[in-house]
Amino acid sequence: MRVLMLSWEYPPHIVGGLGSHVADLVPALVRQGVELTVLTPRWKGGDPEQVLDGHAKVYRIETPVASMANFYADAQQTNLNLEQVGHALWSRDGIGKGSGDFDLIQAHDWLVAFAAASLKRLHKTPLVATIHATERGRGRGQLGGDMSNAINGTEWWLAYEAWRVITTSQFMADEVKNYFQVPLDKIDVVPNGVDTARFDALEGEDLSGFRSRFALPHERIVFFVGRMQHEKGANLIVEAAPYVLSAMPEAKFVLAGTGALVDALRRRANDLGVAHKVLVTGFVSDEDRDRLFKVADAAVFPSLYEPFGIVALEAMAAKCPVIVSEVGGLKEVVEHAETGITVHSDNVDSLTWGIVHTLSRPDWAAARATKAYRVVREEFNWDRIAQRTVEIYERVVRERAASAWV
Repeated sequence: MRVLMLSWEYPPHIVGGLGSHVADLVPALVRQGVELTVLTPRWKGGDPEQVLDGHAKVYRIETPVASMANFYADAQQTNLNLEQVGHALWSRDGIGKGSGDFDLIQAHDWLVAFAAASLKRLHKTPLVATIHATERGRGRGQLGGDMSNAINGTEWWLAYEAWRVITTSQFMADEVKNYFQVPLDKIDVVPNGVDTARFDALEGEDLSGFRSRFALPHERIVFFVGRMQHEKGANLIVEAAPYVLSAMPEAKFVLAGTGALVDALRRRANDLGVAHKVLVTGFVSDEDRDRLFKVADAAVFPSLYEPFGIVALEAMAAKCPVIVSEVGGLKEVVEHAETGITVHSDNVDSLTWGIVHTLSRPDWAAARATKAYRVVREEFNWDRIAQRTVEIYERVVRERAASAWV
């Protein structure tokens, strides 16, 4: 089976969960025998053309310099470049010479919808759309301005154009159904995954020197990693810090990631008198992020909106006890008191309780972390996820073969 996949993010350009998802899904699909071609903008370098494992080709497409005045218009222009290359891949005299036709197209989110839908229509090839998040969901049910409305409209259009829609959680399936009037029998839920190997490799390694960069030997690390935006809830951790410290003075908060709130979080920690106990690191490498998961006593993700929450899976894969808000996909990944602790969303008191409970009973926390690791290995491994994705591909190809496309 030959699949053309379009994604706004692909290594070395990874911003969030979408990029991580595609980066891990591609090699897993190759292991399932899919002949895959990936089209992605060349945002942060990388080879313009790359072959992976002999069965996947990646084309990183040069894009116009973003004007920053209208991101939506920039996305449309970038899609014209993606579409041009995608069309050439179908032609016998283009860069895809001799490659033949694709059985289907897969698009990840609205950012590549324009090119994906155009290629679908030009080549009468079914489109599968994975919707990772929605603009209305990020706005907690609201749309704020012309661009927000335009993005919402494009998400609706992508769901309409798709033969089938994939979401990573039942929460997102319900959101797509309610926001875009997509029938549930058109939607498949296939979760994100995580590879435990990169955390397993750290077992037994002496990380005490690394840990000392972030906390004193007696301190207990409470770790957050993610985009420093309102929807991720890092500000709630800072607000909870004084209350946690009154019960657990040995706590140390390490907040990693970039975004608009970095400076504001530092100022707020200073205003609350806990700056010495709240380290806002800014950017950390993937390697340091993984090590932080291994040395942390708890990982906390108090999101206000979270379509899935792959960071929670990463913490679970590292055997780090997790505390998450009971929203979106997070409540589907973490089972309260079994594989982690769930707390009320946007509630400092509840978050404080969850952190103190986890730190004060390390035996219970370790038991939950052990069970969480087992669940990740059994239910959220990428080979299983790729197999389920291929089953969707095969269904679409069968239905296309039995359909008249005029």
